[in-house]
Amino acid sequence: MAGGRAGVAHLRGPRLLNETRLAAAELKAALGREAATLGFDCIGVTDPEAIGRAAGYFREFLDAGAHGDMDWLAAQPERRMDPRVLWPGVRSIIMLGVNYGPTEDPLALLEERTRGAISVYAQGDDYHDVIKKRLKTLARWLFATSGEDVKVFIDTAAVMEKPLAQAAGLGWQGKHTNLVSRDLGSWLFLGAIFSASDLPRDEAGTDRCGSCNACQEICPTAAFPAPYKLDARRCISYLTIENKGPIPHEFRKSIGNRIYGCDDCLAVCPWNKFAQAGREAKLAARDELRAPALSDLARLNDAAFRALFSKSPVKRVGRDRFIRNVLIAIGNAEDTSLAVEAERLLDDASPLVRGAAVWALSQLVGRERFDALAATALGAEADEGVRAEWRSTTVA
Repeated sequence: MAGGRAGVAHLRGPRLLNETRLAAAELKAALGREAATLGFDCIGVTDPEAIGRAAGYFREFLDAGAHGDMDWLAAQPERRMDPRVLWPGVRSIIMLGVNYGPTEDPLALLEERTRGAISVYAQGDDYHDVIKKRLKTLARWLFATSGEDVKVFIDTAAVMEKPLAQAAGLGWQGKHTNLVSRDLGSWLFLGAIFSASDLPRDEAGTDRCGSCNACQEICPTAAFPAPYKLDARRCISYLTIENKGPIPHEFRKSIGNRIYGCDDCLAVCPWNKFAQAGREAKLAARDELRAPALSDLARLNDAAFRALFSKSPVKRVGRDRFIRNVLIAIGNAEDTSLAVEAERLLDDASPLVRGAAVWALSQLVGRERFDALAATALGAEADEGVRAEWRSTTVA
């Protein structure tokens, strides 16, 4: 196996461990059994041309600037819109899914305002690492059995996984733009194996959202301008993860205590009820990340942050962005005892953190106290962004 860029691995052939190649249908059936053994919950095969109209929707998304600062999405868009540009040798695309549905309702934590809500997928080990290992193992089996080249992709690579998963019959792309499965609901990690083998195709998934608009209606920041369309710039997942600067004032109150991502549109999906029966904890959450106290999180320095989020996707945002999110949640907590944490962070080395601390204090202390803090801080504050935060913030 030759490692490529993040999310990609390539096995080349022809080399066979089996003396006889399996017939295509038999190979596909054996592949499904092997995938189940490795812990995949669903598998399907589609054609490299199956992106179809989704390519045009993706182009519209980019042209509208709805991807925000995610420049990596706009880089070489043709690689996403046509898998054959990514790898001309691909003849079949194998899509796989792993259910990561929670055992508890993630919406319940939103009522515990002094605790942080971390998106379900980020409460355990980084799913990129977990799924990638399984995909590579399955790809090795396929390579050894078929003798044909294969490549492995997870969502760090330029693959439009959701429309391909729909084309492979794993489900359909719902009104929240995520994949929905009749059997597993909206909680699915996706991965892809590109193969030079010509495998039988599965029937595409059928949209079963019907008249339901629950995912649109629950979104705290109105990130869906229309069903099946997302403006990432308004999405809490984007704002708390991808966004590198201050969180815009217009969204701060709506973020509540969500400190990394947002599960609302997934959690409210009625198809999740079919994923409840017989669910196994295949991707376990860490107890310390289920409902961490905001007061504890606010005290994390860089070393403590890295230790707490070792092997977690949260680690990738870095301590400063994470503490920014924690401070927004503190400002929304309606607990004045947390003001001491925000006040302490007025002296933080990061302007991003100091600016968020200003806003948090404005929500927790009175006018007189806020003005006194501003008078002291503005005399020493060199960062114009933080100074602007002091001047523009309105005390709640």
